[in-house]
Amino acid sequence: MEYRYLGQSGLKVPALGLGTGTFGGQGPLFSAWGQSGADHARRMIDICLDAGLNLFDSADVYSDGASEAVLGEALAGRRQQAIVSTKVGLRTGSGPNDAGSSRQHLVSAVEASLKRLKTDYIDLLQLHAFDAHTPVEQVLQTLDALVQAGKVRYVGASNFSGWQLMKSLAAADRHGLPRYVTNQAYYSLIGRDMEWELMPLGLDQGIGTMVWSPLGWGRLTGKIRRGQPLPEQSRLHQTEQFAPPVATEHLYKVVDALEAVAQDTGKSVAQVAINWLLQRPTVACVLIGARNEEQLQQNLGAVGWQLSAEQIGLLDDASAVMPPYPYYPYWNGQFSELAPPAVRSSVRTL
Repeated sequence: MEYRYLGQSGLKVPALGLGTGTFGGQGPLFSAWGQSGADHARRMIDICLDAGLNLFDSADVYSDGASEAVLGEALAGRRQQAIVSTKVGLRTGSGPNDAGSSRQHLVSAVEASLKRLKTDYIDLLQLHAFDAHTPVEQVLQTLDALVQAGKVRYVGASNFSGWQLMKSLAAADRHGLPRYVTNQAYYSLIGRDMEWELMPLGLDQGIGTMVWSPLGWGRLTGKIRRGQPLPEQSRLHQTEQFAPPVATEHLYKVVDALEAVAQDTGKSVAQVAINWLLQRPTVACVLIGARNEEQLQQNLGAVGWQLSAEQIGLLDDASAVMPPYPYYPYWNGQFSELAPPAVRSSVRTL
């Protein structure tokens, strides 16, 4: 397993982490993802640790907290071997303070997560969404108190826009409060929006990216092919309503390119899609998911090799879309020399 620094935190994380949305299996969304109980989760974690994957990511809303509970039980007796990441901030109950980043909610949410995870500290706590009703200074002060108390070691964001993340970083610098070391974001060959603003921001501010849904909500697993119906066993039948829309022809264009590269490399379509992400700027860790051991072993095969420049170019061209204003000048070549070097070298003229 390859290990990378998580932003400028000094913390090294594996290039692949395990997303535990498949643990617990409660509710219409998460039951479609997977229904791993503690015994199955323990076996999955055994495989991960043997492969050098020691980061496990959860959230208090995954299966109404059951994901954290299963993860905590599965890690019993080996907590020190793991980097535990979880997220708080989305609604977890019907009460007026059961959502957001107020001090009231953050403190109670962290205490509840610690109890479910059966641990006295969280390695990486990420805010699951930006709370526009709570001043960023108060949010950061609360996170600082949790760090000082030893309950949290690093803090990060998830699903923030560029201005929301930058406002938080500026406040942290101004007041000497903890900076977010990571941004957990959706990124895939059929969802490259992160490149428009969040990637340049990450390069400029030293923020590491943790990628969720690297296979585009299951569309890049290799089961979807041009001219063929969606397989009956695909979880997209149950979760497509939650997934961002993708134009059919664009999806097939990307899948065609993935299949060509997969045939050329002898790897699977999913492995190629994940490997492409691992070579993108700012990406520190790609979170993989798996409902069974076979899927997990397949995804673990995405590391230990690299796509060639020609193969990356083929995938870049097939997946490229024109960004909206004001980002498109970087992509159409008009002002590409003004973009950060890592971004300039990673984008291709349309």
